[in-house]
Amino acid sequence: MNATTSATTEDLMIELGRNARAAARVLAQSPSEAKNRALAAAAAAVRAGRQSILAANAQDMAAAQSKGLAKALLDRLMLDDKRVEAMAKGLEEVALLPDPVGQEMARWMRPNGLDSARVRVPLGVIGIIYESRPNVTADAGALCLKSGNAAILRGGSESFHSSGAILACLQQGLAAAGLPASSIQMVPTADRAAVGVMLRMTEYIDVIVPRGGRSLIERVLAESRIPLFQHLEGICHTYVDGAADLDMARRVVLNAKMRRTGICGATETLLVDQRVAATHLPVLVKDLLEAGCEVRGDAATQAADERVAPVLEEDWHTEYLDAIIAVKVVNGVDAAIEHIERYGSHHTEAIITDDAAAAAHFLGAVDSAIVLHNASTQFADGGEFGMGAEIGISTGKLHARGPVGVEQLTSFKYVVRGSGQVRP
Repeated sequence: MNATTSATTEDLMIELGRNARAAARVLAQSPSEAKNRALAAAAAAVRAGRQSILAANAQDMAAAQSKGLAKALLDRLMLDDKRVEAMAKGLEEVALLPDPVGQEMARWMRPNGLDSARVRVPLGVIGIIYESRPNVTADAGALCLKSGNAAILRGGSESFHSSGAILACLQQGLAAAGLPASSIQMVPTADRAAVGVMLRMTEYIDVIVPRGGRSLIERVLAESRIPLFQHLEGICHTYVDGAADLDMARRVVLNAKMRRTGICGATETLLVDQRVAATHLPVLVKDLLEAGCEVRGDAATQAADERVAPVLEEDWHTEYLDAIIAVKVVNGVDAAIEHIERYGSHHTEAIITDDAAAAAHFLGAVDSAIVLHNASTQFADGGEFGMGAEIGISTGKLHARGPVGVEQLTSFKYVVRGSGQVRP
């Protein structure tokens, strides 16, 4: 890249930042009615523009297939009528959520008569860097708007045309409500230098949300001068305890792995208590194999089915995002917890058991953003949590953890009302 091109990219990004900062000031004072009207109009625009969105997606899919993108990434990228309608419904669901801006989190009176309150306020400008999934454009834009934040979206080059078509619908909604079009902007170039500039825009962006593979996350962690909501790998585990009902375990394990293998909440490692290795393990492995899943297992798992491939150390560290699973037999709930702590990414883990004490121990001891009892890890989704949508699953511990919805996209300030008090 020559110096002129670099300068042009930086100028372009700074202009986006200035526009976003100005829009954020407007959004922070915009009434709920205006934001909801914009979301409803955007949903209508998505439905009306379905053919344009699908045509843009077909262009992206053709380019991705010619590049030999993995099956899991192609699944993330692909849009069809059902997924377009899901985007429209998601926009409407976000509109129905309570507006967090201006909510009083707490209020108290001091002995000196000062009336103090802690009140939710928007974060300001949120930068979202994501790969492949064009529906993130709609989800992230909607959540930022509802929470009074301006958004700068940087989708992957694979979804460039799809995201652009979706952005046009969001901006139609903003126009219908009389809100600035720059409330939701997309970086209009696939130039990778734009990401580097974005990560240095401390004057214009208040938080960065990265969603993508290890290489993207590592780059953002290394280069960003802006605080992050970390959306790291989903190395998710399902542990089948010695007190697990076999029929339930079969349903949950198969769903947790195979419902959609390319999402971050898909189970990548199955742990089975040695107490039920003889009864449960062969059936669970057979179900997975017959569903088209490659199973890589330890010696006990290989003994349960000759079709199981040997597991390698690196498999325990791998987010496959594909029809592949690593399986291990462990000595009880504490051994399962120890394995998860060593190899997990602090995303989502599940225990299948009828033993309430074992479940309580697992849920309390596992240090992950989401822990489940007798339910599929595929529920790791803001929509399934009743948040309408999510901007990501935060695996960090500061400010927000787990699904990041409208409430997590706010901070707070203290509003103090007095009657002439002075400090002695």
